[in-house]
Amino acid sequence: MGKTRIQNRIRRLRFEHDEMTQQDLAERVDVTRQTINAIELGKYSPSLEVAFKISRVFGMPLEAVFRWPEPGEDADDEQRSG
Repeated sequence: MGKTRIQNRIRRLRFEHDEMTQQDLAERVDVTRQTINAIELGKYSPSLEVAFKISRVFGMPLEAVFRWPEPGEDADDEQRSG
């Protein structure tokens, strides 16, 4: 399974929300902890439904949690810092 170009800030947002665990987030959006881990690492792109659920958990618009890099941007740079 290769990396996706979709970037996310889930790890940082979990930390900012009382250090929410991957398991806590998984239960709130009805997926497995392994799915949350794969999404965070950029190994898996969530369905639109799961992406919206994750955004709602954090009370943020979809674009504040997930982004699609512009052509020429290095997707790995944001993934590591996000």
